[in-house]
Amino acid sequence: MSENATRGVALLVGAGDAIGAAVARRFAAGGYPVCIARRDADKSRAVVAEIEAAGGAARAVATDVRSEGAVQALFAEVEAELGPIAVCLFNAGANTRAPLTETSAALFTKVWQLACYGGFLTGREAARYMLPRGHGTILFTGATASIRGGSGYAAFAAAKFGLRALAQSMARELGPHNIHVAHLVIDGAIDSEAIHRRLSVASGSMPELPPDSLIQTRSVAEAHWMLHRQPRDGWTHELDLRPYIERW
Repeated sequence: MSENATRGVALLVGAGDAIGAAVARRFAAGGYPVCIARRDADKSRAVVAEIEAAGGAARAVATDVRSEGAVQALFAEVEAELGPIAVCLFNAGANTRAPLTETSAALFTKVWQLACYGGFLTGREAARYMLPRGHGTILFTGATASIRGGSGYAAFAAAKFGLRALAQSMARELGPHNIHVAHLVIDGAIDSEAIHRRLSVASGSMPELPPDSLIQTRSVAEAHWMLHRQPRDGWTHELDLRPYIERW
């Protein structure tokens, strides 16, 4: 068995085209077989092909993080077909903005299911496989809303606050068992197609921004990689990332 194969698998749940894809590239470059799990696996085919062309191993799998059965099936498939999961990232978004009085119960529930409940299901399954082995890394991607509820973000902030609390509880419970749980607060806009569209709509065209005023996905990926590689005598639980010009 090769050195890369013995490292285990990097499972990225809720991995989209920005942070998720960048983390997939980084872990693949570091020698980890990568499984990208999202609702529409076809959207990750290009990233998988890119990783494979560079000599890495990758797979895209369709899953619904809101379904307990689907999450359990995902972990069972990865463990049986790809290998033991060494690192698991939960990266589902659900960033939704709406006035409080226009936030329906259905919308609030959907956002919570995606950003919080899905994190619980993913983290619990990761722990179930990692505990018997006595090692592993579980990473959660947070946001500004994880620590500060903004106007119009009642649903999103409630879900992200919940995810942060989940990560803290898991870290305290699993740390003594040699499982590193970390939460990353992404406090700023990610340089991605989604934010370019949003800024273009708001301004009529893509505005000129100061250099490095948007967070690069590769910077976020490096932070995830660093957390996974930390020695256990100096683990970080929460790490915040923001551009130099971000107000906080």
